[in-house]
Amino acid sequence: MAAPLSISVVVVAKNEAHNLPRCLASVQGWVADIVVVLNATIDDSAAVAEKFGARVAHLEWHGYRDTKNAALALAAHPWVLSIDADEEVSAALREDLIAFFARPDRDQFAGARFPRKVWFIDRWITHGDWYPDHSLRFLHRDRARWGGDEFVHEKIECAGPVATLRGDLHHYSFPTLASHVAKINPFADLFVRQQQAGGKKFSLAAAIIRPGWRFFRAYVFKCGCLDGFPGFYIAWATAFGAFVRYSRLYEAENHREPRR
Repeated sequence: MAAPLSISVVVVAKNEAHNLPRCLASVQGWVADIVVVLNATIDDSAAVAEKFGARVAHLEWHGYRDTKNAALALAAHPWVLSIDADEEVSAALREDLIAFFARPDRDQFAGARFPRKVWFIDRWITHGDWYPDHSLRFLHRDRARWGGDEFVHEKIECAGPVATLRGDLHHYSFPTLASHVAKINPFADLFVRQQQAGGKKFSLAAAIIRPGWRFFRAYVFKCGCLDGFPGFYIAWATAFGAFVRYSRLYEAENHREPRR
């Protein structure tokens, strides 16, 4: 068996003992360093991580961007693969990462991105808004950091070229349809906070047009129709989620107590 590569895998998690075995098994053995960073965790995540040879650290939560940057600083090697507990490195992606790391021009790059594929209800989703969802998760710590919004939609920002790999990162984000529905309001909360922080106001035109466009884009333009009923659901749910977000913004700006 080849020696593990000088790569650190960093996972930020909270109460993910049920997901960590699949996640950590996909990187165990071929990387030299695994760090699991826990936040206010009360389940067996630490014990599970240690069974896979991971180092465990505990950090306070300071938002996605800042917490992930703090976790990045704990990596033992400059090249870091940042994944979530509900994700899994596929065999194809593992081979692509190994091949990329062996390239003589590797250090000319600041990072590498690859498609992320979601398992939903009864199949892998391979069209629509959810795929290929290219994610930049492999980075050189000296030339890349987590940036973006402090609330959500954090993203890695690189000072240098980024390679594109073909293997999929598997994502098990919604084990049930109900778990997807449950995300609509939390994301609406974050949307309202973002809009208010940026001084943006409710727009009736946006509330009407954007949901319709989101459905058309996902189901027709990006061929979500090829993913069967799950593709139809995703397109409608995406449109409805957009409508809820704008409706919540209207509520935040106009809510009043009942007249007496």
